[in-house]
Amino acid sequence: MTEQDLLYDDSHIRFLEDIWGEGYLSPGGAEEAASVVAGLDLSGKRVLDIGCGSGAISVLLAAELGAGEVIGIDVEAEVCAAARKRVAAAGLADRVTIRQVEPGPFDFPDQSFDLVYSKDSIIHIPDKEALALEVFRVLRPGGWFAASDWLIAHDDEPSDEMKAYIAAEDLEFAMASPVRYRRALLEAGFAEVNLTNRNEWYFEVATAELAWMTGPERARLDAEHGADFMAEQEATWRAMIRVLESGEHCPHHLRARRPFAGNDTA
Repeated sequence: MTEQDLLYDDSHIRFLEDIWGEGYLSPGGAEEAASVVAGLDLSGKRVLDIGCGSGAISVLLAAELGAGEVIGIDVEAEVCAAARKRVAAAGLADRVTIRQVEPGPFDFPDQSFDLVYSKDSIIHIPDKEALALEVFRVLRPGGWFAASDWLIAHDDEPSDEMKAYIAAEDLEFAMASPVRYRRALLEAGFAEVNLTNRNEWYFEVATAELAWMTGPERARLDAEHGADFMAEQEATWRAMIRVLESGEHCPHHLRARRPFAGNDTA
């Protein structure tokens, strides 16, 4: 259930992997991906990975975090093909399945998963209320929704600085506020709803990334990715850091639990 078209061409993928590690297309790489489910026991659990990209996180969930079965979904044929190769190379084809899907409701029966996971992918889904309902539907009683998403601090018109940043990214961002997300999750029937603001963490990370791409590594980056491309990335990072510094751009960890059957409001 993701609304993205082709988000990243090969040049963007190579650059993002240069920052965050092979197979990782979102901030923090493997360490941040694992932190989304910190404290949850995935042992033997059936997990849905929304927006699995090139499969590194689906592999991580099974190989290092103990999930018994992972189904990764994405709308892009190219990244799904890459994800399947990654799964096969890791020897996990018996536990990790990658499916290309169409935008819209999940094609899974009710109460199919113990955990629904997503790392910085559901920003491309405008209807957060429908998303919350679908996640609730496919979770088993007692199951968890654990995700990371890029939020905006308010529900008003984005500032000029935020508009400039979104334009620089040139992606189909559909940012929601923490207030809207919390309401959507509660109205869907979730309990134990918790939102953790990661703005301070990512401001520090993004600032270090900008220093990296404008420092001694720049000659290599220009040679490998192209000088014009790197100039565009530098401009995007500078625009992003402005809205991170103001707090308007506020990545969050989201966590919520479907109540056990006796307390189920659905």
